Amino acid sequence: MIAKKEPVLTATSTTSRAKYQTLVHSRNHTVIVDEPHDKGGEDTGMDPFGLLLASLGSCTGITLRMYIDRKMWVVDEIIVDLELFKTDLGTLIERKITFKGELIQEQLERLVEIANLCPIHKILCGDIDIKTTAFI
Repeated sequence: MIAKKEPVLTATSTTSRAKYQTLVHSRNHTVIVDEPHDKGGEDTGMDPFGLLLASLGSCTGITLRMYIDRKMWVVDEIIVDLELFKTDLGTLIERKITFKGELIQEQLERLVEIANLCPIHKILCGDIDIKTTAFI
């Protein structure tokens, strides 16, 4: 069993009777999550899989931007395209990163290594335990 520590971050998701709109609160922010029309939702927000990809994509971009800024490399824009696939072996996420700027091959190779160090990437690829309890 893992020793419990203070949470790094908390989030609360509330789903009411409105199919299937869910309000997610974390820190001072609220995000609407919903299912598309073809799944019975109202499509008022990203679906949970889209939110997962958004988490990975934004974390990747932020991590890369921090590194690039520290190195003082000239990169105007970082575009992270993600695709989620269901395969016979499980789930595959393909991540394609486009840099608009002045980079050489060695820098590009280093940035791929840095992308794999983004905290969300490490969580998704590492050991993770989810403990569920229920209350009335």
